This record gives sequence, structure tokens and C-alpha cells, in this order.
Amino acid sequence: MPLRLLSSPAAAAKLAAGLRAAPLRRCHRFAPAPRHPDRVSLANSLTAAAAARSAGPAVAAAQNKLGGKRSFLSLYFIYGEILSVSGKKQVLISLSDKTDLAYLGNGLQGLGYSIVSTGGTASSLEAAGVNVTKVEEITHFPEMLDGRVKTLHPSIHGGILARRDQEHHLKALKDHGIGTFDVVVVNLYPFYDKVTSGTISFEDGIENIDIGGPTMIRAAAKNHKDVLIVVDHNDYPALLEYLKGNQEDQQFRRMLAWKAFQHVASYDSAVSEWLWKQSNKGEMFPPSFTVPLELKSTLRYGENPHQNAAFYADKSLSLVSAGGIATAIQHHGKVRFCMTSFSYSSSEAIGKFYSLYLNILKSFKQNIPLQEMSYNNYLDADAAWNCVSEFDSPTCVVVKHTNPCGVASRQDILEAYRLAVRGDPVSAFGGIVAFNTTIDEDLAKEIREFRSPTDGQTRMFYEIVVAPGYTEKGLEILQGKSKTLRILEAKRSGKGMLSLRQVNGGWLAQESDDLAPEDITFTTGSERAPQEIELADAKFAWLCAKHVKSNAIVIAKNNCMLGMGSGQPNRRESLRIAFRKAGEEAKGAALASDAFFPFGEKQHDLFPFYIPLDYLVRR
Repeated sequence: MPLRLLSSPAAAAKLAAGLRAAPLRRCHRFAPAPRHPDRVSLANSLTAAAAARSAGPAVAAAQNKLGGKRSFLSLYFIYGEILSVSGKKQVLISLSDKTDLAYLGNGLQGLGYSIVSTGGTASSLEAAGVNVTKVEEITHFPEMLDGRVKTLHPSIHGGILARRDQEHHLKALKDHGIGTFDVVVVNLYPFYDKVTSGTISFEDGIENIDIGGPTMIRAAAKNHKDVLIVVDHNDYPALLEYLKGNQEDQQFRRMLAWKAFQHVASYDSAVSEWLWKQSNKGEMFPPSFTVPLELKSTLRYGENPHQNAAFYADKSLSLVSAGGIATAIQHHGKVRFCMTSFSYSSSEAIGKFYSLYLNILKSFKQNIPLQEMSYNNYLDADAAWNCVSEFDSPTCVVVKHTNPCGVASRQDILEAYRLAVRGDPVSAFGGIVAFNTTIDEDLAKEIREFRSPTDGQTRMFYEIVVAPGYTEKGLEILQGKSKTLRILEAKRSGKGMLSLRQVNGGWLAQESDDLAPEDITFTTGSERAPQEIELADAKFAWLCAKHVKSNAIVIAKNNCMLGMGSGQPNRRESLRIAFRKAGEEAKGAALASDAFFPFGEKQHDLFPFYIPLDYLVRR
């Protein structure tokens, strides 16, 4: 913006009259006095006395403050400064997501706050009847570079970062005519939504990376002792309640600051993940990366009752459409609300801010009810869903303690369900049952009424039912089976994912195990080649063994798992368990193992029922 040098008292009077008549926010449009010696000399030629005589009492009052020692241009600078630091509290608002913006703006204005805003946010506020000062009126600089530069200016960041308890900070603001901000409300360009909404060009992705927003958020969060930072529209009610109370509660401020930094960290992790994939196509293991996790619910307990636990959803870009149990919808089952409590140093704060903290804590959890799923429920449901998702034909899988204890595939899904339960009815009781087909009225009735094969009388009890969908009637029937039955609707788990597993002090990373029998060329190691039905049994057993914990043995026939042995320190013991469960039906079946057999012993010692080794499949 060009510097205005006034060549006569008349010109000064004209300009001063316009200044005096203009609204408060217009005062910031005048540039501060130049500091270059030649320009200062020129400016000083316009004496403050002449200006005062022509400009009237408003400018004269400003001159008296200066002691009549500064130039006319400096006088104008101070006139604007007097208004910007007059004590009226300021809020800076810059939003991409404008949800509840009118509510926030009117609430702040009603509390006496002056609002400074940018571009579209300012227009939306004005449309809602809120008085707004635009950022360019503070910075004396227009928005430029297609919006890339709006708030990156000392007049903005100085007002955010200045510490109110440091005199030299306040003096610096005063010397440069910068007002302070007491509240900053910012959210970011929707980068995550843009890059996951479909095909997007690299250039469009780059343009959706926010720069000014994270800078303001980090600045306000760093200076949270003096500046409240809000990044989530769910926190607007809590913010207004806090401001109404006119209290200084550092716990509240720190909570908002934590949320702000976490918000930016998650945003940056999405940008980093996207850029890595754009520049390193085909490379799965970057030198470093961040996994953004979002609390979905607290759990009743962990693996054991004395352990606290929680469930987090992975917000990585690669998992947006990955499906699985983490994104499953719960249609039924006990639901509870649980709020984390905070300690307060002031007894007054307990009563005054109780509802305030409840609101903000709810917003942290996005108002999602905490589901009555235990740590082990999630593990078992995940195991059941991953296993049943492997099969293309209608299939039922029953899981207990993360191991499939019953698996069957049939065109008639009711028959598949009965066979899966009969594979090990004792283990199936209290387990998780999963289907890869929609549960309709007939299947729901079968699940609800089916009696345990052990006695023919006891209705089968399950912790969880998982399926890709439910008919309206089918869901209604299942909901009547038990109040505690968790009914989950999940999408088929995706492939090509990165699999992570924690060890003390680090993580193991590997490609997900997506290998299917169709991807393998089976070779015959004996004189007689297997018949087609025998090879089909071998492939079915091989696929089941993939989901059984090592040492894993699976015996299968006619697309039905007859027996399995899992988790034993030696393979012989797993083998004995599998044969004991399969019984006489093991004759003529296929057997799959996830590793070598100890062939040093006699064959009949390992196989109580003869199974030709031609049909033994090892993963």
C-alpha cells in the first residue's frame, strides 16, 4: 500500500476529517510512520501542530498523547493504535467448515467481542448479521496468490503470540499498532476429504494443503494461557459458556490446546501419507510415518478385568474404504456413556463448569456412545470377519478366542450355519458367528432358535453376530434374541493393507496376508493326482488354516471344517486335537498344516485315521 504524504494542512485536515468520520475498523488502513531516515525527515516537515489546527479535536487529543513530538503520519498511526488496543476483546475466525458459524458469531458478538475474519467466513458472518472486520483491514494488505496469503502477517500473529504477562511484548504491540486476539477459531482446508473422495490430481491435492490455518492454530495453542484456540464446532457451546463465566481456568485452556495440536498433527500425517504415495508408488515401507488414531470408545476392560482399555479407529488415508470391524455399525447390544473426570483446584469451578466440561468431553468423542464391546470382543469379531471375508460362496464362520472353531460353505446359508456350529458346538457356545451374506428373516430365525447339538435343547448363545447386511425383518428378529447380543454390520475387509504389530519399543510391519488358493499353483508330489473334489477340500482346508493360530492343523471335507488344532507348542499335539474333534469323519478328508510335520516318526502314529499324504496341504 502506498504511503500517504500530506503536502499541506488543508490536505491533512481533509484526511483527518475522513478518519474521524469513518467506522472504527477503517482506522487500521493507514500505514505506520516510515523508518527510513530520508522519509522520516520528509514526514517531520508536516508538523503535528499544523495537523492539529486543521484536523480538529480528535487528532489534537492524539497529539497531546504524543507530547507534540511526532510527525503527522506518526500521529495517524497512533490514532489507529489507540482504537486497536482500547480494551475491546477480539476474536479471529477463519473456517473451511462453517457448521454453526452463525451461532458462534452471534454468541461472541453478544458477549461484546469484536470479530476479525477472512474471506468466505467474513461473508457468512455478515450474512448472519454479525459485524466483522476483515483481515486485510488489519494487515493493510489484500488477500493474494489465490488465497495462499491471507493471515501470514505480523499484525495477525503478533496479536496471537504476544504474552500478556511480558511488558516488552505489550510494548512491541503498542509500538507497531497491533491489537491482541483473545480467541482464535480455525479449522483447515478439507484435505482429508478431498484426497479420499475419488480421483484427484496432484496439483489439486497440493492446493488443498492448508498453510495459514495450521500456523494460526499452533500459534494460539502455544499461547493458550492468553488465547483460547478452538478447532471443532462441537466446542462452540463450551467456549461461550466459558467466556460468559469470565473465569480463568487453565485446565480448560490446556484441553483446547491439546486438541488443537492433535488436530494439526493428524492433518499433517494425512498430507505426509499422501505425498509419500504420490512420490514413491509401490514402496510400502517409508523411512518414517505417523499413524493417526481417533478414540472411538472406552472399553469395559482389557484382555483381563484388571486392565483398562480403549478402542481407536485408524484414520490413515489407506484405510478410508478398507472396511473391517473398526468401521462396523452396531445395530444392537448394550450401550453406555462414560465420561472421563477431571480434578479441579477450585471448588467454585466444579459447580460452574461441570456442564461445560461434559460438553467438551462429549465433543472429543464426537458424541459417539461407548459400545458394550470388550477388548476380547473386538479381537474375536475381527478374527471371525477376516476369516469369513476370504470366501466367495455363502459361508458361516464361528470363532472362539480368535480361532475359527467352525467353518462351512454351502449355497444354502442355513445349512452352512448348522454345519459350522456342529463342527465344535461346545466352543461355539458364547462365541462370535459371522456370515458373508445378508441375514434375512429365515436365517435370523435359525440363529435365534437353533439348539445346541450337544443336548438338542439349549438355544445357542452368541456374543456377537457379524454380517455385511440385514433385512429389516431379519434385524428385528435378531434383536429379539438377547438384549446383550451385539449385532454388527461390516464391510468386507480390504486387501493390500499394511499390517502392524507392536513389540516392546517398536512395531513390526508387513504386507497383509492376501494370498488365496486361486493365487497358487498346486503340484502333485505322488503318483496319483487328486480328484477335483479332493483338491477342492485341500484348498478349503488351506484357507481355514490361514486363520488358525500356529501350530495350526485343519481337517476338512466337502467345504466344511471337521476339526482343528491350534496354538500348541508342538505340531503333534495340534494334530491329535484336530483328529479327536474330527473323529470318524476324518476318513477321506484333506488335512492342512501351517508348517512341516515331524516325519521322522511312523505315519500311523501321527494319523490315527488314514489320510493319503497326497492331499496334505502345507501353507
